Amino acid sequence: MNATIKDYLMLHLIVLIWGFTAILGLLISLPAIELVFYRTLIAAMGVAMLFLLKKRNLLLSFPDMIKVTGVGFVIAVHWILFFWSAQVSTASVCLAGMATTSLWTAFVEPLFNRTKIKWYEVGLGLMVISGLLVIFSFESGYWLGLSMALASSFFAAVFSVLNGRLAHKHNPYQITFYEMAGACLFTVLFMPIYSGFLTGEGLNLTWAGYDWFWLFVLGGVCTVYAFSVSVELMKRLSVFSINLTVNLEPVYGIVLAVLIFGESEKMTPQFYLGTGIILISVLSYPVLNYLNKRRKSVRPLG
Repeated sequence: MNATIKDYLMLHLIVLIWGFTAILGLLISLPAIELVFYRTLIAAMGVAMLFLLKKRNLLLSFPDMIKVTGVGFVIAVHWILFFWSAQVSTASVCLAGMATTSLWTAFVEPLFNRTKIKWYEVGLGLMVISGLLVIFSFESGYWLGLSMALASSFFAAVFSVLNGRLAHKHNPYQITFYEMAGACLFTVLFMPIYSGFLTGEGLNLTWAGYDWFWLFVLGGVCTVYAFSVSVELMKRLSVFSINLTVNLEPVYGIVLAVLIFGESEKMTPQFYLGTGIILISVLSYPVLNYLNKRRKSVRPLG
């Protein structure tokens, strides 16, 4: 695939950028709903500008447009829960819960594709549950944030499975535009319910301080730029190497959170023990999956 050291370094940079998103959720003063609204709006406008500059066709057929926009609704729920989790707890707690995404995918994907669940996926799932039990036992004050992060990771798994199907039919940039537009539309439709039943303060769409800067970093750098570079790297790097590296996102994010926020992000040793158990299971999954596929590909002679 003609991959270079520069490609691998760039991949780690993209994963580092994605690990920074939970921190941005704390740096931006806006609540989760409003934050996701601006993120998706900026991202959709950014992709549209790329299409205009490159003079490419952005339109899809109406049925396909509805399907892709619908997936954007799932993304919106994922991101709202993600940022809400960080805001009611800490970035570290949020990222610990998000570390379960790939294992959620291991169970969600067979349901969508009607395939069998593999034995090692069940074992790794039990390992993740044990790590979560360790965290819940010693960090009971963060149960709401961790629960939100787990729900967010589930919707992330659903989104990734649905997106895997769409990627075979459409240009990835077209998919991104309609998904971001769909996610933005969902936040607009959800705002009356949110302001009427979930908050007593109403909507807060006003930027304060450096919110404008961090929002453009979130929408431009963490969404449009990171996505476009990741698509380009897929042309030269194997899916296995990409998935293995992406699993390091919670590690990068937790380290960045401690470096940036200091004492407020430092947790008990039991928290890091539980997070370590989750990360070991997550990092083991692509390796075991690769070995399983390799074993099946070997055919006995005679």
